Amino acid sequence: MTKLVLCEIRDRVAVLTLNRPEKLNALNYALIDRLLAMLDAVETDDTIGAVILTGAGERAFSAGGDIHEFSASLALGADVALRDFVMRGQRLTARLEAFRKPIIAAVNGLAFGGGCEITEAVPLAIASERALFAKPEIRLAMPPTFGGTQRLPRLAGRKRALELLLTGEAFSPQRALELGLVNQVVPHAELMSAALDLAHCVVRHSPAAVASILTAVARGLNQSIAEGLLVEAEQFARMAPTADLREGLDAWIGRRKPGFGGSWAHITRPDEARRASLALDELGAQDQGAAATRPFMSGWKRQK
Repeated sequence: MTKLVLCEIRDRVAVLTLNRPEKLNALNYALIDRLLAMLDAVETDDTIGAVILTGAGERAFSAGGDIHEFSASLALGADVALRDFVMRGQRLTARLEAFRKPIIAAVNGLAFGGGCEITEAVPLAIASERALFAKPEIRLAMPPTFGGTQRLPRLAGRKRALELLLTGEAFSPQRALELGLVNQVVPHAELMSAALDLAHCVVRHSPAAVASILTAVARGLNQSIAEGLLVEAEQFARMAPTADLREGLDAWIGRRKPGFGGSWAHITRPDEARRASLALDELGAQDQGAAATRPFMSGWKRQK
């Protein structure tokens, strides 16, 4: 049986490849489920610091959802299609967006529909000069369902996103770069090396600090600046007691290269983290109006 998602580890980077090239790597239910399971395994593996997501073959990153499978679900009723297709796809893109390790989409070809929505959801993306993007759901008489009506306007702006959503017209990788959908456009032959170079630039840093930045951005992006600053402060409070932060400071002061070993899954010493969070809470309370509820404190038990 063909593996729907391939996995190769390259120097602390997991390269996950959508492997349905004969179907342009369309996202059928089994592939989405397999990718979610592999992400779960990668996230808790401390030997892996970053993920590259790409498509098998020379034609497509992913042409989007599997329309034949979706059509069969819809024939059974809207509730079945909502459960099997829409919620499954949204679960995938939400997982990619909130992942605690950097995911880099290496867009090697067509990124239509769900393939474009994956690119929107991941924190980083590099496109081959052969890539092509589109939001073609309108041609099927439906809106995007994996988050495209929400993430693309946040990336590109309302009017530019609506032009793409309402026309269904394909757009180039250069246009994707202008819209903020990708970070770089590179020659096709250099795509994987560029993605690996970017991944290695990240994994040299503290994994706990990387996770805290990803979390702060993902959680704070759609909040007010005041609420976002609380998220940022929370992430600092979680990093403050870690050995990685002490190592970073000592290395800088000593003018040497740091050696980070912290796992994002075990980044704090609970007692010190609790004290840091309580101190942050007290400082905020000194400023009128800043004593609003702090969501990151809800799980702590105050100690005298």
